[in-house]
Amino acid sequence: MVLSFFRAGDSGLDHVVTRSVAMVNDARHSFDLACTALMSGADPRSVADDVRETDLRINANEQQLRGELAVHISVHGPNDIGEVIGLILLLKKIERVGDHAKNILDLAESGVSFSEEPDIDELIEERRIVSGFFAEASEILAEHDGIPEGFRDRLAGMTSQIQSRIDGYMTSDQPGHQVVPRAVYHRYLKRIVANLNSAVLAATEPVRVIDPTD
Repeated sequence: MVLSFFRAGDSGLDHVVTRSVAMVNDARHSFDLACTALMSGADPRSVADDVRETDLRINANEQQLRGELAVHISVHGPNDIGEVIGLILLLKKIERVGDHAKNILDLAESGVSFSEEPDIDELIEERRIVSGFFAEASEILAEHDGIPEGFRDRLAGMTSQIQSRIDGYMTSDQPGHQVVPRAVYHRYLKRIVANLNSAVLAATEPVRVIDPTD
């Protein structure tokens, strides 16, 4: 069931959903740039300003919209509380995705580069798939039709793949300076996938609010 603010044009909350789509697109932009710096061998300084400015824009939007949601509740009372909670969760998950994209940039700025790794093609393909999840999440939010069949299964499959990589790093015989950055990167990647999953759930599953008199 899709939250009622996706069905009601006069709820006063529609613009929050619209801006959340823009926030997901911003987060994808930061993610793609940060991963390019990590995997291409390019100087991370060439994208650092863009990534950080985009992250600040995501954070500012999240804070502003949360403030508007607080005002909405104060004006309209508890009738929309379920929708507002769902939107607050949605915004927070998108903000966390932006943070993890910035964390990937931090890895590149610290001197980490995967450009010469023997499995670089696999890493690039993995990044491409995760970037595609951003686009699909944007469409889900924009179209208000619920989660397409198979989408969450693919997210779960990618999560399992990433966790398998992390598990492998834990038992690797390679030196720490090689496996630790990869484990950290894949930890960020796993959190990005998890937060995208949580974002679409927050936007498509109703939040049950229990009446205190019940």
